[in-house]
Amino acid sequence: MWQQATVILRARPRGFHLVTEEILVGLPELASCRVGLLHLWLQHTSASLTINENADAAVRRDFERFFNHLVPQGEGGYEHDYEGPDDLPAHFKASLLGCQLLLPVTAGRLALGTWQGIYLGEHRDQGGARRVLATLQGRGN
Repeated sequence: MWQQATVILRARPRGFHLVTEEILVGLPELASCRVGLLHLWLQHTSASLTINENADAAVRRDFERFFNHLVPQGEGGYEHDYEGPDDLPAHFKASLLGCQLLLPVTAGRLALGTWQGIYLGEHRDQGGARRVLATLQGRGN
């Protein structure tokens, strides 16, 4: 079984956002997969995907503070600033975290741990809607 769909994530402000449910809503085919893998590919260079704590929103706020400290906005000496001062820092953050995830599927569900969720790292002040290409491979029910 192979399925592929594009999931459009709604526009969000800069920061880290839990998007697990939004992705699942866009993938009804997942329910018919007994065992498999879901590959998520974010089709953008200024946002990222990662897995982390799904219960406490403070973790996502701390992620944002950490990455803003690691890659501060307003540093001089960069050439790529055509789209504003948040542009190149957004590219750096996206490269550090990555734009893809590979997730196991078991009994029609993502086999995430109890406290795990999918984060969208929105690294632009106004990044807009984000596209995720989701490819599901596995064995059906």
